[in-house]
This record gives sequence, structure tokens and C-alpha cells, in this order.
Amino acid sequence: MENTTITKECFDFLKELAKNNNREWFVGHKSTFKKHEKAVKEFYQTLMERLNQHDDIEKLKMFRIYRDVRFSADKTPYKAHFAGSFSRLGAHLRGGYYLRLKPGESFAAVGFWQPNKEDLFRIRKEFETDAEPFRQVINADSLKRIWGNLEGDEVKTAPKGFDKEHQNIDLIRKKQFIFVRNFTDSEVLSLTFLDEVDASYRAIRPYFDLMSDILTTNLNGESLLN
Repeated sequence: MENTTITKECFDFLKELAKNNNREWFVGHKSTFKKHEKAVKEFYQTLMERLNQHDDIEKLKMFRIYRDVRFSADKTPYKAHFAGSFSRLGAHLRGGYYLRLKPGESFAAVGFWQPNKEDLFRIRKEFETDAEPFRQVINADSLKRIWGNLEGDEVKTAPKGFDKEHQNIDLIRKKQFIFVRNFTDSEVLSLTFLDEVDASYRAIRPYFDLMSDILTTNLNGESLLN
């Protein structure tokens, strides 16, 4: 049976975990964690089924609750949230979807977190040639109303080989190309949350379509796919 809601009990557990982020407490509440983990995984599976009605998803990745503390100043052993990502299918479709569920800090994100060197160069060359189609897509009312402005890390001046005075340097500087939508706890716990996330993901499709077209063609518009 599909799970279409996130419960208050789930968020109550995450709040308690944040207050008691230690192995002894977690082991004592492992069965409660497993119950909520199972329900949350079912929610993400349902969301993937919705996504596949209007996109092609290659895989769902659920992130583990256990933190890697080897190189972190924060030595708390557990994440006080659930999170998962959805990868689009194959070389033809680019970009990904992400959803984090955390009391007070839940958000959905879409786009390109860590484009490889070749993809990043191709995107920048597109902006160097003509960024107007890209600006039209990201500034469309239907997208901005839900996702706001393009976000992501960027270099301080200009990437090597690009003119720091270029008219599109604001885009050429970027290293990431993502959109983020925050959700309140009441929104996450509402009966319509699944529908709202899915509708948000639908709204980003023109952006993904354009970026996929850029990343699968050269500057002459010729396909790079076999």
C-alpha cells in the first residue's frame, strides 16, 4: 500500500534524536527508528512513482541515518533527518531531484549539484555564446513562483579562459545550478505534501529539458549521443 504522508510521530522522533544524539539512546529506540524509516521509504517510493508519471527516474537513493564523522568537527553519530535523491534516466536526461525531511529545516532541491568538468565547461560555453534562452526559462513566472532564484556556489571572478567582463558572467561564474524550495513543518505534515512536492518537481521540467538539450549537444546543436 502506498504511503502518501509524513506523520507528526516521525517528526517527534527526529526532534528527540536531535536532543539525544548518542549511540546509547539510539540503540534503545532502534525499533521506533526502524518503524519510521520504513514509512518514510514508502513515502519516497510513492513519490518516485509519481515522478515516473511525468519523467523517467533511473534510481532512488535513500541516505543512511549514520553520519560519517571521520573528517567532521561535529562528532554526533546520527543525522536528525531523512533524505533521498532521484536520478533521471540515462545520458539523455540530466539533473536530479532531492528531498530532505527535518523538523524546522525541510526542503526540496533540483538541478545540478556537482557537474563534472566536461559538463560544467559545456554549460559555461553555452552562456558565453547565448544565455537568453536559459534566462527566459529560469525567469518564467511558473518556475519562479515555486522555486525562486537560481542558487549554487560560484567562482569569485571568472573561470579560466572566460572574460570577467562578459555580459553573462553572473551565470558563467557558477559551479552549481540548483533551485531550492523550503517547507514548513505544517506543510510537510499536511495531507497534500506529496502532491505539493510532485507539483514542484513538475514545474522544474522546462529547466531540465533545456539543460539536457545543452548537455547532449555541441555548440552547433549537433547531438553528442551515440
